[in-house]
Amino acid sequence: MPIVTVQVTREGTTPDRNSVSAEEKTAIIKGVSEVLLNVLHKPLESTYVVIEEVDLDNWGWGGLPTAQYRALRAAAAKS
Repeated sequence: MPIVTVQVTREGTTPDRNSVSAEEKTAIIKGVSEVLLNVLHKPLESTYVVIEEVDLDNWGWGGLPTAQYRALRAAAAKS
């Protein structure tokens, strides 16, 4: 029985939201489960998908907190 953990930052896809919506989580669970069905032939009913939302402050990339990393990349893209 596969167990897949998906970590995402706790932020919405639009400025008025601060989390992943129930519909988005449903799509993630469906998609991940279908990948395991198609690649490893694991039945949908035996696959568990866990979604963990991580506060943006607790996520880093490129040696920086994510917000700083994004700001740096945005500034670089403008130049």
